[in-house]
Amino acid sequence: MITLGNTDDREPLKNAAFIKALKGKLYADKGYISKEWTKVLFMDGLHLITSIRNNMKNVLMELKDKILSRKKSVIETVNDELKNICQVEHSRHRSFTNFITNLVSGLIAYSFFPKKPAIKYEPIKTTQLATF
Repeated sequence: MITLGNTDDREPLKNAAFIKALKGKLYADKGYISKEWTKVLFMDGLHLITSIRNNMKNVLMELKDKILSRKKSVIETVNDELKNICQVEHSRHRSFTNFITNLVSGLIAYSFFPKKPAIKYEPIKTTQLATF
């Protein structure tokens, strides 16, 4: 969801229709949302995965989620390339059409890049039991 610059990023989570449209896993920064919001999102089918802060209790996490949470730097690299090389970030759009045109043209330019950052993750299915 695209929000205004002066809007809190957590504001769309108060919209029930927006939450119902999302399913799966959401990787966020450390302590991004409170414990109560995490429970509400989990009940609606959205699993929030964050690293823990010093004052948070440790929570069991799947190994693949732990591995993917360490790959946030790849996502930040893609965002950086979109902003700086493809010039997607522009704060002075006078109309919504101008904004969408700039966004789509930046994404098209990014698609022509010969090398793009990627996460190589291949799960291995075994019948072994893991003991921790």
